[in-house]
Amino acid sequence: MAGNSRRRGAVRKPGTKKGPTVGSGGNRRSGLEGRGATPPAHLRAHHPAAKGAKSEPAKSKARDKAKSRSRSDDTELVLGRNPVLECLRAGVPATALFVVPGADADERVVESVRRAADLGISILEVPRTDLDRMSPNGRHQGIALQVPPYDYAHPDDLLAAATDDTRPALLVALDNISDPRNLGAIVRSVAAFAGHGVVIPQRCSASVTAVAWRTSAGAATRVPVARATNLNRTLKNWADAGLQVIGLDAGGDTPIDELDAAGPVVVVVGSEGKGLSRLVRENCDAVVSIPMAGLTESLNASVAAGVVLAEIARQRRR
Repeated sequence: MAGNSRRRGAVRKPGTKKGPTVGSGGNRRSGLEGRGATPPAHLRAHHPAAKGAKSEPAKSKARDKAKSRSRSDDTELVLGRNPVLECLRAGVPATALFVVPGADADERVVESVRRAADLGISILEVPRTDLDRMSPNGRHQGIALQVPPYDYAHPDDLLAAATDDTRPALLVALDNISDPRNLGAIVRSVAAFAGHGVVIPQRCSASVTAVAWRTSAGAATRVPVARATNLNRTLKNWADAGLQVIGLDAGGDTPIDELDAAGPVVVVVGSEGKGLSRLVRENCDAVVSIPMAGLTESLNASVAAGVVLAEIARQRRR
């Protein structure tokens, strides 16, 4: 009879509180069932691959953050004694001047250090090896200038400043100008002829780099430059606000002698090679060209912009 067997292991030793137990009563039946397929390594709690999988999202997030930081950080390093001195003379806003101690100092290095000290720019002595790592080509000549990202304005801010002025609005839009030297020269012309600002596309266009700062001869500190997500939409908004949109292209059908720009205008300068793009040309009220008296077919984009701005200033003086 169950529970009365005297065989070894069938009952507990005499004197124990619990009664006799034979078998498990089905308590271990689930332990005998199959557990199914072995899960992948990254799903096993104590497997090294699972620990790596847990840390991978954090690593991925860190990589994405680093990429976004590198994309948003447009800090530029100007290398060489002549470029650094030209930037300091032009009033380019800088945050630090790196100088290699013991380098062969000439009058350019001495003047750069003096100007940086007068402007309150941090002057840091760094080993040549550190400056070699900071410069892509290593041609730093023992000196480098750190330029922060340019603080672009919004196109609406340019329009508001232009319409609030007592003078007629004078704005300049650049249609895919790719050379920063042309951008700097145009900014300089806008400052010379009392323009209110310059707008550039956010993509496929030169940006305000140290080269543009140098070419503008410091005018970039006085003339705001805005970035437009969609240049065509910005031109349409300005046209709705009462501005005459004047395109500048070598193939324009309106000679500059017939230009009437006494009122508020925005001059759109085409790119160096292709001129105005199709959509931008369609949004222009007139496309102006500069007749050539010599053998030269066309002018440089910045020179042509300066000629048109000078003609607009002449008309407004009258």
